[in-house]
Amino acid sequence: MGPGAKAGGVAPLAARKRDRRIPGEEGTWVFLFGDMLVFGVFFASFMYERSRAPETFDESRQTLSITIGLINTLVLLTSSLFVVTAIRAIRSSERFTARLLLVGATMCGLAFVGLKAVEYTMKVSEGHTPGQNNFYLYYFILTGLHLFHVLIGITVLLLLLAQAGRTDFGTKRMAMVEGGACFWHLVDLLWIVLFPLLYLVS
Repeated sequence: MGPGAKAGGVAPLAARKRDRRIPGEEGTWVFLFGDMLVFGVFFASFMYERSRAPETFDESRQTLSITIGLINTLVLLTSSLFVVTAIRAIRSSERFTARLLLVGATMCGLAFVGLKAVEYTMKVSEGHTPGQNNFYLYYFILTGLHLFHVLIGITVLLLLLAQAGRTDFGTKRMAMVEGGACFWHLVDLLWIVLFPLLYLVS
């Protein structure tokens, strides 16, 4: 192999390494890590309270609908897949495909909200309220806080949908779109922790 071939192989590799970067802007990641820290404190507090009353927490856990929780998990995982694929489509200037995928992700988010409303209605009608015990207090706090994030995330997805139709995509605008996508992935990640923590672990 000649020197020219070697140089030709090294140059593209170096260029690819230079192009690698963390998606979004630095401020976005500060916010995301701060958000995860807040949830982390709630998770730790929940685990501590559960260790103090394991029987009560386990009995209360069994009153939750694993089916609804599992469907919501699949809905959010599907939405994240849509968002990832939409970002790739935007980078490839496939505007129509990107918008279609973001519509799908938004619909998944709305489905999650609808299912959570059904679940809340069921729990309250059965007499399960935050004042019942510490399990339900944490259940409503954690899932309510997460639901608030989902609603914000749906707004973010709608903003991304509006941006996906633009043709003047610069580095800064792309970073904003990536940051919005990262926020939605955080919403998904938090639920992946919440689902087993509340619905499965005894």
